[in-house]
Amino acid sequence: IALDATLVLRCAGRTREIALDSFYPGYRQTALQPGEFVERIRIPRPEPNALFGAYKISKRFDQDISAVCACFHVVVEDGVVTTARTGFGGVAATPARAHYCESALQGQPWTEATIANAARELDRDFSPLSDLRASDRYRQRVCRNLLQKFFHETESGPLSLYAYGR
Repeated sequence: IALDATLVLRCAGRTREIALDSFYPGYRQTALQPGEFVERIRIPRPEPNALFGAYKISKRFDQDISAVCACFHVVVEDGVVTTARTGFGGVAATPARAHYCESALQGQPWTEATIANAARELDRDFSPLSDLRASDRYRQRVCRNLLQKFFHETESGPLSLYAYGR
């Protein structure tokens, strides 16, 4: 979702393409029509100065459903965020983007103050659920902390561990 991926769906000789962030219309639902399957996933080639981070928070590292999954894709040019896309799982009925957070990043300097503001906007994006994996308050805090972690891991620019082209 954060990388603006699309899915190519096939049924017999017919194909159609759908944005990944539209694939899950509701809890335990997909946009698949009867007889369709996912044939391909298309991920656009990232910009040379794009930063990406993917994080999974769960009780066990392997073979566990995450309490929170977060992905961030940010392009920074001359110290300013020109592109910001996010993807979060485990905080809503379906995987989703954090549009308020993205708007708070877009056009702003890639600084700790910008990240702090965008982290507050995550509370407007999601009202996390509580279940056996985690409480709503825990999930809210984890979402904010993962955004801050992504910033600190990438603030030095595209030569960081999580940048493309490495």
